[in-house]
Amino acid sequence: MKNICLLSGQLMPVLGMGTAGLGEVHAEGENEIAALRRGLDLGMTLIDTAEIYGDGGAEILIGEAIAHCRSSVFLVSKVAPRNATQLGAIAACENSLRRLQTDYLDLYLLHWRGPVPLSETLVALETLKQSGKIRDYGVGNFDVKDMEEARALPGGEVIATNQIPYNLRHRNSEWKLLSWCQQRGIPIMAHSPLLQGELLKHPKLLEIAQQRGVTVAQVAIAWLLHQEVIVFPKVSSIAHVEQNRAALDLQLTTEELSALDVAFPPPSAPITLLENW
Repeated sequence: MKNICLLSGQLMPVLGMGTAGLGEVHAEGENEIAALRRGLDLGMTLIDTAEIYGDGGAEILIGEAIAHCRSSVFLVSKVAPRNATQLGAIAACENSLRRLQTDYLDLYLLHWRGPVPLSETLVALETLKQSGKIRDYGVGNFDVKDMEEARALPGGEVIATNQIPYNLRHRNSEWKLLSWCQQRGIPIMAHSPLLQGELLKHPKLLEIAQQRGVTVAQVAIAWLLHQEVIVFPKVSSIAHVEQNRAALDLQLTTEELSALDVAFPPPSAPITLLENW
């Protein structure tokens, strides 16, 4: 598995597993755990979750899935904005750790910006890092102005990553945010890589997939990996996990990349991160 080096020196896998929607249906629990474990066996050791997924149910499920191999997993969770106060974020993290059956997170993110001052949230995140409960911290859905504000605050200089919506249909971050982060050594985590399945029906993606003998999802994921961002498609089944892992080995040609730029044009004028999202 290829890794990206965070500012702290910690290595983060470029391809992992997302868990939004897991842990919500009890009857699906065994299948979801089996899919997670299959992904781990294939080297997809990055698992992304959040306290709000399944109201904590996803974290409970993950805790069971990784109980035998926690040390080999790069575990990411997120604090909801409503809990991002100085005391609230610490309590939220401790609750996530309890559900995940671990004593530390590799990365802890502010899920998205809310009403709590960033300075207060950063104090909590730095406290968690100093206590060893998290190894790194970052943010989610921050545009350039948000990143500039956060980086200027105490603790903001070590923000490890920014998790944003990024896929072929939603390329807003390419206007300025991607380069801003890359210049400062802050890797992007791309959530919604398949746009909740919407991209799976696009004719150009279908054409390339058929020509290459792969799935549409593999083409969309391979395109993101070509952008040198971190991708974590949702875990849905063992078969899909295996297909997602194979995307790491799919190298799109220059002609295919150009055709995708025509079908999904990058921004040609200033646009905010979440505009038209």
